[in-house]
Amino acid sequence: MKDEIKNKGPLDGLVIADFTQLAQGPWATQMLGDMGAEVIKIEPKKGDWMRHYSYGNLYPSGESISFVSFNRNKRSIALNLKNEKELGIAKKIIEKADVLVENFRPGVMERLGLGYDDMSQLNPGLIYCSSSGYGSTGPYLKRPGQDLLAQSISGAASLNGKKGDIPVVTAVGQADLLTSLFINQSILAALQSRSVSGRGQKIEANLLSSIVGFHIQEITAFLHQGSSPERSESGIPNPWVGAPYGLYNTLDGYIAIGMNSVQKLAQVVGLDKYDSKEFISNNIIDNRDRIRFDFDAVFRTKTTSEWLGLLLKEDIWCSQVNTLDDMVKDPQVQHNEMIIEIDHPSIGKVKTAGFPVSFSETPQRVYRPSPRLNENAEEILRDFCGYDALDIKTFLK
Repeated sequence: MKDEIKNKGPLDGLVIADFTQLAQGPWATQMLGDMGAEVIKIEPKKGDWMRHYSYGNLYPSGESISFVSFNRNKRSIALNLKNEKELGIAKKIIEKADVLVENFRPGVMERLGLGYDDMSQLNPGLIYCSSSGYGSTGPYLKRPGQDLLAQSISGAASLNGKKGDIPVVTAVGQADLLTSLFINQSILAALQSRSVSGRGQKIEANLLSSIVGFHIQEITAFLHQGSSPERSESGIPNPWVGAPYGLYNTLDGYIAIGMNSVQKLAQVVGLDKYDSKEFISNNIIDNRDRIRFDFDAVFRTKTTSEWLGLLLKEDIWCSQVNTLDDMVKDPQVQHNEMIIEIDHPSIGKVKTAGFPVSFSETPQRVYRPSPRLNENAEEILRDFCGYDALDIKTFLK
């Protein structure tokens, strides 16, 4: 896109020095970019690791779909941070930045001379955010940190799946993306603090703490009860929850049934054995598997559409169970404009998920696709480092 396109989102004027790779850091900085910040993505010479990995091995025109997913609204410059001159370029960018975000293993930025203590002297107002697998200290300091590992250590996987089956982690990188959200809210909080004090500060986030914090209700219930909950045999999605909550087979697909009175649901679907005050609760733990199996047999007799027509009319909490193909065509998803199309210089048209929050006065928008590696080096060197045409030409050789 043309450089003259100006960004007028709510974070317009904010500069982010983005040293992140993979998912949790890049999605955090992409969201800041979506809200109007100027994001300078500082990559290794071979590029962000995610440029060389993609879900489904999808590389249209040689571009990683995973990289494209997490890196719109950014400019890229590739630097060898072990080279003194190129390290100096990184420092010039940091000097003009409001926020630095990095997710190297703990200690890497310090060894490069880019740690918080040094950078806060260079730029006293800098908000410096580090993200790691388990934190910057502690017994797991030298362990590799990754989403699957954090989900497993947190206990979250033990809550998913059926009784007797192997624990189940979520398909989406839950620890990664939760950490992205915590990074964002913490950066915005630190910026508010700086607006009062004039001082920057260091923020530390990690995958393990993020996913533990996310399961606050489950952990509090466990700590009160003193023992882990038992998963259901029939596949009720949450071990702390009873019937009729869950997904059910229909004649042509599936239907989701939320928290509802078993008695009321039985009345609507015609399951007489549960139409009594004994079953008025919307969360029956005792005998929950038998109740679920009985409802499942009834739901199999009609199509999802037929059941929705009957149940929604009676204010039963329910919904269809979409595939991804169904979801992108869903009228509410389309109304919310959550599927957007971006022009990419290599791929052409790219459809992706939009930004989930709207602003009345400073609407967010996509003004840059994900950058090609080092694509914006010339303008970054000019705008942030004061390089003239000869210096730029020399660097780009």
